[in-house]
Amino acid sequence: MNVDDMLKDALREQADGVGPAPADFADRVLSVRRKRRGRTVVGAAVAAAAVVAGALVVPQIGGGEDVRPAGVTGSADVIAHPRQSPPRDVIAAGRTALASFSTSKEVVFKNGDGQRVRTYGVLDPTTKRYRRTTDWSWLTVAPGLRTAAVLEKKVPAERIGLLDLATNKVTRWIPVEEGVAGLAYSPDGSKLVATTYAKDPDALYKRNKVDYGDGKTMPGADFESSRTGFAVVDVKSGRSDWHEVTENEDTNARQDFAFDSTGTLVHAGVMTGGVPEQYFDLQGRKAAVPANERFAQWFVQAGLSPDGKHVAGDFAGSGKTIAVAVNDARTGKLVDKLPAQQLLAWADDKRLIAWGCDPEKCGGKGEFRNQLLLVTIGSDKVVQLSDFRKASADYPGRWSPEFTTR
Repeated sequence: MNVDDMLKDALREQADGVGPAPADFADRVLSVRRKRRGRTVVGAAVAAAAVVAGALVVPQIGGGEDVRPAGVTGSADVIAHPRQSPPRDVIAAGRTALASFSTSKEVVFKNGDGQRVRTYGVLDPTTKRYRRTTDWSWLTVAPGLRTAAVLEKKVPAERIGLLDLATNKVTRWIPVEEGVAGLAYSPDGSKLVATTYAKDPDALYKRNKVDYGDGKTMPGADFESSRTGFAVVDVKSGRSDWHEVTENEDTNARQDFAFDSTGTLVHAGVMTGGVPEQYFDLQGRKAAVPANERFAQWFVQAGLSPDGKHVAGDFAGSGKTIAVAVNDARTGKLVDKLPAQQLLAWADDKRLIAWGCDPEKCGGKGEFRNQLLLVTIGSDKVVQLSDFRKASADYPGRWSPEFTTR
């Protein structure tokens, strides 16, 4: 794979995420690639996981106990499959599980326009394996890993489906007054925020040709967002309230809303202008950035720690050292540098799930040959959770993870 191919993969991967890429994302991909040549990472080893019947009591570094029911994934603190990519069997650490993952590809129509299409691997709570599905344009898993909210192929959609992951059947449809193309659960799973659009944000147009650097062009996304606002949906009752949002000048074609860590606000990233997020309360009124989220960056997936004390930061390596920052949530000051590339989710107050590249080949194309790792604040310990990311016959393209609490 040459540099252009790697950049193309990285751009497509970012485009398939919940939020958009930074305005300088392409330059950053190549710049960081150059900086990472020859770097080394602390060797990784799989941690032994103790299986206990009923609930697992895990002592926390900060004091107290974490009593975790067995639930869908069982009671093992760490469930790793370092020889699987894409994963076939459940992966989890601490309070967090890999609920699903997706790959995407661009389909070009005869008229030259196109569509970004996703394939999902979603955790089956009965088999504890990831089930492949192409049935949905959008899928997101609720905390507890037993239900997913889904959208049918044609979006903006007029209804939201609640999918029983054990039976793979939709148990209920929730109608919405405005067309929906993106969904996210609240931290407690009681609500959904549905991002509404006037047209499909994953549509591609020949008038917006994109050159990925390989001499070929592809239709591209719209330059202007058709986002119309968001609806807050009560999952139990099906009631929803839609709120118009017109401040879309600084967003991508797809720029979905998500809940903040408390579930009392929704937010979405912006591209430029120095303001990292738009925040609204659940009644649609503009809100201030919460004090402990001032230093959160929309393109860093992990966000705020469960105890609210730390926030995941951006790449912080230099020379031959690969590292990513963890910062104090209140001050923004550096707390630690961890041996990983990108922080994805908090396993607990001290441990994070991250992408990390091959310790022996972390330069050139090796930067994009990465795997899920478990890293710990105050420690160089690294635990492999998956094999190195790659495509497969069932999942064409590099897979992108979605995590939720188990």
